[in-house]
Amino acid sequence: MRRNFLLYGSERYVVAILRPIAAAARARGDGVAWYFGGPGAELLGADDTVLADRAAVRRWPSDAVLTCNDLVPYFAAGAKVQVFHGFDAGKPRHIRVRGLFDLYCTTGPADTAAFATLARRHRHFTVTQTGWPKLDPFFRALAALPPQAVRPRPRILYHSTFSPSWSAAERLHDTVAALSRTGRWDWTVTLHPKMNPATVAKYRALAGPHLVFSDADNILELFPDADVMVSDTSSALHEYLLTLRPVVTCRNLRPGPYLIDIATPAELEPAIERALAHPPELMAAIRAHAAAIHPDRDGRSGERVVLAVDQFLAQGGRNARRKPLNLLRKWRIGRRLAAWERSGRPRTKPAPATGGRR
Repeated sequence: MRRNFLLYGSERYVVAILRPIAAAARARGDGVAWYFGGPGAELLGADDTVLADRAAVRRWPSDAVLTCNDLVPYFAAGAKVQVFHGFDAGKPRHIRVRGLFDLYCTTGPADTAAFATLARRHRHFTVTQTGWPKLDPFFRALAALPPQAVRPRPRILYHSTFSPSWSAAERLHDTVAALSRTGRWDWTVTLHPKMNPATVAKYRALAGPHLVFSDADNILELFPDADVMVSDTSSALHEYLLTLRPVVTCRNLRPGPYLIDIATPAELEPAIERALAHPPELMAAIRAHAAAIHPDRDGRSGERVVLAVDQFLAQGGRNARRKPLNLLRKWRIGRRLAAWERSGRPRTKPAPATGGRR
C-alpha cells in the first residue's frame, strides 16, 4: 500500500537524520514531502518536495509525520512519529514525554527500555526499536575504518556542545591552542551550531598548520580521520564511540567506564596519550556501550523506521489512550511556525497532487 510521509525539521542537522527515511520510503514508491520551521530546506535536492507553509501542510495527505525535533506540526494529517536527534548524553530532557507523539522509534536497548517503561505508564504512545537513520551511511562505510588502527601522526577531533553549563569550550580553549602549536598531533575542531559566536570566533582563529576548523553540518563526515575525540557532555561523543575509538571528556555529566573523563585542562594531554594507547579495559567498555546504545550496524535503520510506521498504521494507528490536548504547547508551536514563515523561508517548491489517507 502506497503511503505518504511528511518529514519535519527546524535545524539544518535534521536533514542528515531524516534523509535515510526519505530514501527508504521513496525506494518503495511512497510519497515524501518536507516541511521546515527553521533552516534546512536549502540542503535538499531539486527533486525533493518542500511544502511552503502550514496551509500546504494541511493539504498534504500524510499518513505519518516524522521528526527528530521535540515538537511536531500537530495540525498535519497522520500519525506523529519521533526519531531522535542524538543519543542520551546525560542531559535532562532526553527521556521526556511531551504528549505529542504516537510512536517513538528508539536507537537501542538503553533508550528502548526507558521509553517502554513510560509507554506502559502513559499508554498514549508506542515504542519500537529501529536504530538511528542518521548512522545508515556511516555504518555502510564503517567496514573500511579499522577500529584499532592509530595513524603515525594521530588526529584529534575536538567537539563541544553549546550550553554554557555543559560545554568545556571556554575552559579548554587555551590548552587546545597550546597543544595544537606543538605539532605533536593534528587537530580538527567543530562546534555545535548553536555555540556562542564569540567562542566560535576564538576557535576559528586557532586555525594553522596543525589545526583545522570545520563547519561540517554532519559531524559523522569527520569521524574517519580522527583517532580520538575530545568533548564534554555532547551527545555526538556517543556517535563517535560507535567507531570503537576512545573519547576524552571534560566534566561529563554522566561519565562511564567507556570515557576518559578529566576535571581540569592540565589533565587533557595525558588523557589523550592514554586514549591513543587503547588500554584493554577502556576498549572493552567502549564495545559494551556501543552495543547498548545502537546494536544494529547494518545501515538499514531508515528502512526499519518506515516498517515500524507501517506496522503501527496496520494495527489501527492508535494507542490505548488518546494523547493529551496540549493546547498551550500547540499554540506555541503554531506561533513559532508562523514567525518562521513571516521571516522569509528558504527555497520551496509546490507538492504534486497525490492520493493517500488523511
